[in-house]
Amino acid sequence: MSSERGVNLLTEVALNKIRALTDTGTVIGDPITLPNGCSAVPVSRVSFGFASGGSDLPSSKSEMFGGGVGGGVTITPIAFLVTQGDSVKIMQLDTIGSTADNFVRTLPDLVDRISRMTGKNTEKKEED
Repeated sequence: MSSERGVNLLTEVALNKIRALTDTGTVIGDPITLPNGCSAVPVSRVSFGFASGGSDLPSSKSEMFGGGVGGGVTITPIAFLVTQGDSVKIMQLDTIGSTADNFVRTLPDLVDRISRMTGKNTEKKEED
């Protein structure tokens, strides 16, 4: 086995395992229905790291390959999206600092505002 083929095979297997751990169901969990009719959807932050390497080893009999792969995944719950009727709220569990996280946190309020604006515009058109 050549070192290039060996590293590719190790990398492919490891990435497939990481991909299975970090699917959409991991980031956005299954909805939880509460007794009062609310629905809560867990949201998590997923981080992962990955490294691989290998080399052909000299041998008098045949070509030998030595290599390794390593990786790690961190899954941190950060919030719940809570819906009740047409209302969507986010209940934050963690202090969020990045721009992307702030956007995700404010998105439900933005959707509510746009829905209200669209509803008002529709009512005005119907009155005219």
